[in-house]
Amino acid sequence: MDQLRVGIIGTGRISDLHALEYLENPRARIAAVCDNNLDIAQERGRRWGVPENRIYTDYHDLLALPDIDLVDILLPHHLHYQATLDAAAAGKHISLQKPMALTVAQADDMITAANKAGVIFRVFENFIFYPPVQQAKALVDAGEIGELLTIRIKSNSGTSATAWEVPASAQAWRFDYAKNGGGPLVFDDGHHKFALAWHFMGMAEQVHAWIGQTEIAPGTGMFLDSPAIVSWKFANNRYGSLEVVNSPEMAINTIYYAQDDRVELTGTKGVIWITRGHGNMLDVPPVILYRDNQMRTFTNVPSDWKYSFMNATRHFIDSYFKGETPRLTGEQGREVLRFTLAAQESAHTGQTVRLS
Repeated sequence: MDQLRVGIIGTGRISDLHALEYLENPRARIAAVCDNNLDIAQERGRRWGVPENRIYTDYHDLLALPDIDLVDILLPHHLHYQATLDAAAAGKHISLQKPMALTVAQADDMITAANKAGVIFRVFENFIFYPPVQQAKALVDAGEIGELLTIRIKSNSGTSATAWEVPASAQAWRFDYAKNGGGPLVFDDGHHKFALAWHFMGMAEQVHAWIGQTEIAPGTGMFLDSPAIVSWKFANNRYGSLEVVNSPEMAINTIYYAQDDRVELTGTKGVIWITRGHGNMLDVPPVILYRDNQMRTFTNVPSDWKYSFMNATRHFIDSYFKGETPRLTGEQGREVLRFTLAAQESAHTGQTVRLS
């Protein structure tokens, strides 16, 4: 087989970014799509060159296609569990949007089902494939700032006249904690930040969190999990923190979500800053290194957020054809989920949560 034939389950806003590499990579093609909203499924399917008779509203019909090799599952979080079990039972390789599940027990069942079926199961996490993050990781691995001591992540959300449009129906489930699993900023988008901490520092030993709640508008009953502070203790006397703040009157330069991120990595010899994520709040190079009384900047680093998706998908396609294990594996996704759920538990109980 010279092409990976992909079925996309869930064709909402984020599917536009997931589709990019499949459309450009000659070793893959989108062969079927499914969404419970037929109009949306047809619009995406036609744009991606999918035949009309391979556009569905029931993902079981897509899973029944014998020529689909991989399904890219882009459903609300509470639907991940059953869709993954069904895809594994159908013998399809699985790329599942983060976070993989609502509980660790669900994650365990999903991993077991994929292993039993003999299919590849990867949890899609694009931030570790974001070019500025890849540049920073290469610098860390090369010893440029010595041994890592701390990681500090700041996530700002606000407003933007240039952000992409997300339909209200697609947003509603993110404010339903029973469906989302936590909240839209610390649990949902926060998965990216927990994955970054895991990527650079490994698994945390302890987590302590304060997670506030702010109603997005009076009387809506829709709350952002902000402001929030999450603190991490890692092995070997290393630490980290995540600060999440929504500033409703702050305009953010972005073409994606009205949000931006910064990361600061401090080592025994220096500091690395990753200066952007979803957007472009700071008019500075995407990666900055300070060491030996000198500052080095890295300007020739693609910093459009879309490249994190394209790189993550290309990595999966490469891994598939090379017979290698892609990141995040189901087991790695479970680690990041534990990390993320620990913050929710700590905020609820007011106690530090120990993970090891």
